[in-house]
Amino acid sequence: MNPECTRSVEVEVPAAEVSSAFRGAIKKYTRQARIPGFRAGKVPPTLIRSRFSEQIRQEVVEQLLPQHFRSAIEAAGTQPISQPQVTELHLDEGEPLRFKAQFEVLPAIDLTGYEEVRVERERAELTEEEFEAEMDRVRDSRSTVEPVTEARELVDGDLAQITFQGEVTGGEQEAGAGVRIDEPIAGQDVSLEVGGKNTLPAFSEALRGSRPGQELRFEVSYPADFGEPRLAGKSIAYQVEVKGIKRKHSPELNDEFAKELGSYETMDEFKAKLREHMTADKSRQAEAATKDKVLEALAERYPFPVPETLVQQQVEVRLDRGLRALAAQGMPQEQMRNLDFERLRLAQRDQAVGEVQGTMLLDRIAELEKVEVSDAELDRELEILSVQTREPLQALRDRLIKEDALPRVREQIRREKTGSLLYERLGA
Repeated sequence: MNPECTRSVEVEVPAAEVSSAFRGAIKKYTRQARIPGFRAGKVPPTLIRSRFSEQIRQEVVEQLLPQHFRSAIEAAGTQPISQPQVTELHLDEGEPLRFKAQFEVLPAIDLTGYEEVRVERERAELTEEEFEAEMDRVRDSRSTVEPVTEARELVDGDLAQITFQGEVTGGEQEAGAGVRIDEPIAGQDVSLEVGGKNTLPAFSEALRGSRPGQELRFEVSYPADFGEPRLAGKSIAYQVEVKGIKRKHSPELNDEFAKELGSYETMDEFKAKLREHMTADKSRQAEAATKDKVLEALAERYPFPVPETLVQQQVEVRLDRGLRALAAQGMPQEQMRNLDFERLRLAQRDQAVGEVQGTMLLDRIAELEKVEVSDAELDRELEILSVQTREPLQALRDRLIKEDALPRVREQIRREKTGSLLYERLGA
């Protein structure tokens, strides 16, 4: 529990009520007990007490503790968001039941003056570079790769099929946190595009002009901010064998190609539709990023404690989402069971804290702005969910009602409306 969000109540139940609960539990076990030598229902109470003492005590606790805990928190005017942790429990027949319960509550969030916060909106315009890059991806998706059978040298645009080994010759020898230093620098049947934008210049320079069957030796010095941590800031001596050459054949961007991509008559029509889709997607991404910036700015200006209960719930949500993604990618169940779940939970914590902060801020602002969700808005959301899940609308509604999940759907709509309100007001 977060100490800043933890509250406690001390409860005392009168001895008469405790004795009554004990008598009721003893009667129950007297009726149910089957002990050799005694007829059903005729076992002496003293034997019932000794034989079932722990069960009887548990029965009394389960009968008295919840109702008196609820009464105590109602009297204190507080609302727990976590299961109570019961301590200092004192229970003896004929004596008052006493216990202390600790739990977490939502903190008070003072957002006085939050309307003055401003953040710069993320750029929503689609650039020509982004559009052309997407066109290249579309073209690459329909490209074919074929082996080059003629005897010739590698040239720019070729795909070199190589096997390589590397050895560290300079730079820091220690790996950074979380980086394996025992992992070999090697690869089998790797494809590299000579002169390609994703190929290191040193590799392109060494491969250019070589032929299949050749062995090459050269050294690469990696910058300190290189994306692969175990190579960053190091000098690596490579031994490379060229195994073969392949060539990528890309289709022409003409009307025939457009027809292969869908119900388009011309390439201009496809490009116009693609641009429209990318522009709308860029706008949605920019709005979402701006909303995140608004919430981050508010959390920085108005710090408040975050209940650990909500953080751990969000960690589990993120972990479950990640495991589902791994399963969808084909990871076997046995391999999943061997994952280091404690490390995975720890890795999710910072983002989970930020997400919980965001939802708490949205809920507080929704209260201040009196944001409501109409039945019509809820119905529209259910229609969208029905299409997305391919579940009949009425079946979806009945299931959500049975699972008591409709309030969560309404709550999510309320947060989205509040986020849009913040985007319009605070995005500059």
